[in-house]
Amino acid sequence: MISERIDAILGAAQTDVEQETAAHLNPKMVEALGLMGFKRQFVRGEGCTLYDADGNAYTDMLAGYGSVPLGHHAPEVWQAMDTVRQAKTPSFVLMAPEALPAALARELADRLPDPLEVSFFGSSGSEAVDGALKLARAVTHRDAFVYAERGYHGSTFGALSVTSDGRKKKFGTLLEASEIPFGDLGALEVRLRRRDVAAVVLEPIQAEGGVRLPPPNYLAQAKRLCARYGTVLILDEVQTGLARTGPMFALEDEGVVPDVLVLAKALSGGAMPIGAYVTSKKLWAAAYGSLADHELHCATYRGGPLACAAALSTLWTLDALDAPAMVRRKGAHLEAGLRSLAAKHASIHAVRGRGLLWGIEVRVPLPELAKALVAQQLVIGLLEAGYVTQVCTLDPSVVRVEPPLTIALEQIDGFLAAMERVLATRIRSVPRTLGRAAWDLARSALGPKS
Repeated sequence: MISERIDAILGAAQTDVEQETAAHLNPKMVEALGLMGFKRQFVRGEGCTLYDADGNAYTDMLAGYGSVPLGHHAPEVWQAMDTVRQAKTPSFVLMAPEALPAALARELADRLPDPLEVSFFGSSGSEAVDGALKLARAVTHRDAFVYAERGYHGSTFGALSVTSDGRKKKFGTLLEASEIPFGDLGALEVRLRRRDVAAVVLEPIQAEGGVRLPPPNYLAQAKRLCARYGTVLILDEVQTGLARTGPMFALEDEGVVPDVLVLAKALSGGAMPIGAYVTSKKLWAAAYGSLADHELHCATYRGGPLACAAALSTLWTLDALDAPAMVRRKGAHLEAGLRSLAAKHASIHAVRGRGLLWGIEVRVPLPELAKALVAQQLVIGLLEAGYVTQVCTLDPSVVRVEPPLTIALEQIDGFLAAMERVLATRIRSVPRTLGRAAWDLARSALGPKS
């Protein structure tokens, strides 16, 4: 009976789902999706393919913003969760050591450089960032934080405080936090000299900020500055972690070991909510090392058995696939194709990224809003061609390409061919919709390069 009711819900008409969403979830969401050209109901996902209610297939080049590293419904992940179900493992007893979170914490410690070896698990990247901020305050006894321009670290109260998003003003006074230019070591040191900063929060690559890479050696030098001024360095690898950029963790390419590492998204293989922050025994002991304080930071849903089983399976599957080598190979193929397109089409201003995380910045000699509209038109054109992408949250002039790590080279080639068609047709005509004068100004810039 319950299965039949669930089947009925999954088979509901798109109009019914839209009405219930507008009535009970988010009144403006359906309208916004329609304006963005996303008026589709995806009803099934297998591997790197999504299917809508009409049976149309789409190659997923977004992967849930990186949260589906092994493709949709990876069998290894679901088998691991089914093993937990069959074993009748209790959920959220929280009154005794539990095998699965302990094993997951050990597996992460085995893969990370010393001294990162103590994990705390939560339900999301935002929650993990909040936990890392609390740890930094408890260790340093300081109040302030520093984050980078266009840095994105989540939407909960603490995480939003260290996120570069003007919309956060709507929520009033958040945590004390200062924004500095990404990559500017001088600005960082000037701020740290006041010795009131508990933590600096940075990303190895700013995904939501437009897939922006740091200058060479920036993160390693930032760590040295933090050590000099008694500040904790938190590295947010929610999107870059677990082979997304090539190495298992992007910190390997950057030559830096942070005081705290934040993970989420890909960690459970897209099957269950989970986030984590990992730190050293020294910092954990300084914050929570007494019997009175050992549970001062806690959560009911920390280390749930299904989430931990999914995460363990994801790590083991990435190992079996030799994910770093696989991603470097596929990423090089994708990069070559994107750079070839950029060389032919003046509508592409820049291509940036590593591994299987890339940003395509459009070029339009018009205001920023117009650039964002052109980028969204590229996204819509790709969707109509059967490829799911999206613009970056904090730089909507950049289209993000972030497929599952298991994507086939043939699927990458299909995406590149679709991109070629959309650039040559839809994007060349977009300025006409922005006004005749704008078209006259942009016309020469949007054709193929000679």
